[in-house]
Parts: sequence; structure tokens; C-alpha cells
Amino acid sequence: MTVYNWMCVLGIPGLFAGLIGFIRLQIKANRAMKLAVQAMLRDRLLQGYKHYMEKGWADLDDRSNMDNVWRQYHALGGNGDMNDLRRTFRHLPMAPGGQPVVVDDE
Repeated sequence: MTVYNWMCVLGIPGLFAGLIGFIRLQIKANRAMKLAVQAMLRDRLLQGYKHYMEKGWADLDDRSNMDNVWRQYHALGGNGDMNDLRRTFRHLPMAPGGQPVVVDDE
């Protein structure tokens, strides 16, 4: 019996096919997870933006949190829709009735 015959008897080709199928499934699942996290971060950015615009100001912790969410959204491949929103948010005053913040946008 040849090596190929022994491989067929032992089911090696089936194992390789199963492994390839498993890897393809994992790639699809990872892509779906990435898109889901990105969608949640985008929603969080929109909700935070609406909240702070209605409030009229955002303190340093609020700014840091929103900036961190934006960076993670952007790292996951955010397409730039949130850039204008971030730019507007970053100009909010840091205290009630305060002056707008002058920001050198990146």
C-alpha cells in the first residue's frame, strides 16, 4: 500500500478539509465580531455626542472617554463619519457656561 492509500484509510484528506472549513468559519466569525464592536462603538459615540451637545459642556474625563472610544472605533476601520462629530465635540466648553475650547485638530 502506498503512503497516499494509508492517508486515505486514516482519513487525512478529510481532516485537512475539516481544518480548512474550520479556519474559514473562524475568519467569518472574527470579521462579524469586529463589525459588531465597531457598530457598538459608533453608537456610543453618537449617544455621547448627543448627550454632551445637549448638556453644552464636557469635562476632562468626558473628553478622555470619548476620545478613547473614537480611537478604538477608528482603529477598527471607522470610515471617518465620526471625525466631524469628534471635531465638534472637542470644541465644547469644559465647564457650564465656559468658553469653547480651542483645539488643534489632528
